[in-house]
Amino acid sequence: MDPGAGASATLRKRALSIDTAAAAAIEFESKAAAGREDEAVGADAVAEEEPVSPTGRLFREPHFRCHIVSVFGLAAPVDLPALRAGVAATLARHPRFCSVQVRVLNEFETDARPKWVRTAVNLDDHIIVPELDPAAVAADPGRALEDYVSSLSTRPMDHAVPLWEVHVLDFPTAEAAAAVALRVHHSVGDGVSMLSLFMACTRSAADPGALPALPLARRAGPVHAVRRRRRPRQTLSSPAGAVLDALAALAAWAVAFLVLAWHTAVDVARFVATAASLLGDAPTVLKGREGTEFRPKRFVNRTLSLDDIKFVKNAMSCTVNDVLLGITSAALSRYYFRKTGESDSKSITVRSAVLVNLRPTPGIQTLASMMESGKDNGARWGNKIGYMLIPFHLARHDDPVEYVRRATKVARRKKSSMESVFTFWSGYMVLKLFGIKAAAALCYGMFTHTTLSFSNMVGPTEQVLFCGNPIVYIAPGTYGHPHALTIHYQSYMNKVKLVLSVDESQFPDCHQLLDDFAESLRLIREAAPRKPEAAHDGTRS
Repeated sequence: MDPGAGASATLRKRALSIDTAAAAAIEFESKAAAGREDEAVGADAVAEEEPVSPTGRLFREPHFRCHIVSVFGLAAPVDLPALRAGVAATLARHPRFCSVQVRVLNEFETDARPKWVRTAVNLDDHIIVPELDPAAVAADPGRALEDYVSSLSTRPMDHAVPLWEVHVLDFPTAEAAAAVALRVHHSVGDGVSMLSLFMACTRSAADPGALPALPLARRAGPVHAVRRRRRPRQTLSSPAGAVLDALAALAAWAVAFLVLAWHTAVDVARFVATAASLLGDAPTVLKGREGTEFRPKRFVNRTLSLDDIKFVKNAMSCTVNDVLLGITSAALSRYYFRKTGESDSKSITVRSAVLVNLRPTPGIQTLASMMESGKDNGARWGNKIGYMLIPFHLARHDDPVEYVRRATKVARRKKSSMESVFTFWSGYMVLKLFGIKAAAALCYGMFTHTTLSFSNMVGPTEQVLFCGNPIVYIAPGTYGHPHALTIHYQSYMNKVKLVLSVDESQFPDCHQLLDDFAESLRLIREAAPRKPEAAHDGTRS
């Protein structure tokens, strides 16, 4: 089935409009309502303005029209009236979901910059019930769902209304009784913020009156923080002993700081060289071709066992993220050597751009309160993203666990670096000094000289309800950036959903690539030692 065939979005109109701006509702001029948002309007014509973040502005550039598409599998058919009422009471009340981007010029500015401006939300613009080909759905409902979700990457989003859509796909597949696809423009917020927001719209299946429980963070502070190991308290025999202990602690801190500074300097140099086109990955079957950001993307997914991943984690004395990096390296190696037929003795390195969220994520209690009031309660929102370049070593190993060992070394090395903080602030300074075009060129250079994107997000450990309907899986994906392959891992309950966003023209065998990931996990799980290996440090996930 062609991605666009039978997938025309026909709205079932139901009269329901939510005025989220209340008394401060904004009446746009006809030219703004027609979608000509780029024309400046006077400051007195708008209310409750907020500047679009630098990263949000980047996502307006031609090579970075990025969108997030998250599919939520449901345990029961969709009750459309209940869904509309639930969205009206939750998502549609969030400030970002009831605002549009408008270029606003005031007396203190020389150019019109995009700002978030509150507007009224008409649910008919945002809740879409497509009418698909019944024969295609009956023949292969899983493929029909995949085709429709993939077709969203070819459809422009209307910037005259808030930048989000809920697509209702009310037919059963092998994994769910129905599905809902949420498409959001990336300028609204990053993936972690979107997941937290959606979770704030849900309730615990065990206690429908309570918000869901999310895993507790095991690590306080940013990934680059210098860790101080806890030592057992000892009774000091003399003041001299206390001085020696303090000097030892100071020396350990100084060494850790110097290591952090050196690793950061090396990573920053490599990042700058990559963005400046001085250092780049060699062309491979995995690397995107020119213009891949404009081509249709296909979203495919596979469910992996979180218990198997945790078994490997415990056996290897590493983190869940380390195991996922190892599985990815093993799967990409299988795919690469099968496609190229090259010698198994060869080893190459490709790099992934990993997005790091530098802003503390708002708690779901805070977000739930924000949506109840419809007002900004001080929670940080938007995009504050740094980048980190992670190498994947493609090789054949007789011991499948070797992929995890190497990935663990890479991850621990990257944790002792402030690369992501530098990339955020350097991009911010380039934007302030030279403008958005220069910042976009810098970012474009980084993407086009690396091979893929990688992300891993942690979801609820218990089943949650959305508008009274239990969610059985969460599958997030992205499109619009210059990578032909993007790998997402999303944990939920006792499962991990692997989602690949691929350039259809370059990865026609993307389902076989999914098989490579599943087989790699199986082989690593079987080869993992029964007794935990000695840990190199005390980190866990």
